[in-house]
Amino acid sequence: MSDKLIVEKQGHTAVITMNNPPANTWTEESLKGLKVVVEELNQDKEIYALVIRSQSEKFFSAGADLNLFADGDRSIARDMARYFGEAFETLSRFRGVSIAAINGFAMGGGLEVALACDIRVAEEQAQMALPEAKVGLLPCAGGTQNLTMLVGEGWTKRLILCGERIKAPLAKEIGLVEELVPQGESFAKAMELAKAVEQQSPTAVAACKQLIQNNRTQHWDAGYILERELFVDLFHTEDQKEGVNAFLEKRAPEWKNQ
Repeated sequence: MSDKLIVEKQGHTAVITMNNPPANTWTEESLKGLKVVVEELNQDKEIYALVIRSQSEKFFSAGADLNLFADGDRSIARDMARYFGEAFETLSRFRGVSIAAINGFAMGGGLEVALACDIRVAEEQAQMALPEAKVGLLPCAGGTQNLTMLVGEGWTKRLILCGERIKAPLAKEIGLVEELVPQGESFAKAMELAKAVEQQSPTAVAACKQLIQNNRTQHWDAGYILERELFVDLFHTEDQKEGVNAFLEKRAPEWKNQ
């Protein structure tokens, strides 16, 4: 486990704190660590949600350390692209709901880790960019794909091709973030959303997330078919019985996550 990532569990929510001062740049160690952490959380049936935040007051994350790429070594570039891709794709496939609490600058790979999450909460002073083309590079950790799915081609091209840096209010306006909060309140809001997730059936949430993300790789028609199949599959679970009966009996459900 990397000391650049601090993992805590609060009830049914895991909190991952990026801890690599001063700017929370990603390293081989922390990227591999993130992948391992998420894989372990996927196996922990008591965890329903994940919140990723920063220990820094100024930076959410500044992305990759450009010193790694200064000498143009293609083998390093290939390895780091793989580490970034594997880490953030694993995060995107997290079984539960992942929430990014963006409290400062989210640049390059620092924005890409937030894009890999299901929901983004940003403080009003936060700024976001994918500035890789300014230094002869490109976003290689899902940025070109995930940003397009969130905000469409037009704004994706402005941010990446024109190198625009935008502030949180505009990010909220274009759909890059789902929630805008005052300074210092992103983590509290992210935890509020995570607690809302805890009220949902974990098995139902996992199935719903699979369906929502299904259209990234398959046609809508396939999604309609899969939707019906997964609906019936839920009737093999304890959570389905518990959820319906708890509602009918006017009590809070006790999820078994199976």
